[in-house]
Amino acid sequence: MARRVLIIDDEEDIREVAALSLETVAGWDVVLAGSGPAGIAKAQDYRPDAILLDVMMPGMDGPTTFRELQTLPETRNIPVILLTAKVQAADQKRFSDLGVARVMFKPFDPITLAQEIAEALGWEKA
Repeated sequence: MARRVLIIDDEEDIREVAALSLETVAGWDVVLAGSGPAGIAKAQDYRPDAILLDVMMPGMDGPTTFRELQTLPETRNIPVILLTAKVQAADQKRFSDLGVARVMFKPFDPITLAQEIAEALGWEKA
């Protein structure tokens, strides 16, 4: 059965590249959201196996979106991987301390993205 992944990112090109990568390389089902609130609603409806969540978004940022997902019974157990362009050690520690499954960096490699997600979550080889 194909994995289901929700990508929450305000940049349409990032969403499209990530979705194309995960669908083509791994054969996963992908749903897209362009904001934190839209992502939370889709996570509740779609119940993905994982969420790829951008850190820097206008309005509700990634960490705030993650904390909100953690309060909802339908979404609290879905593993979340943060996507960020911030590579400072202090930022990395702050993101890791949130309790996310992994922090991954932009720009990501579309060819290896599915494998990196699978390894981060302990899934069988993508």
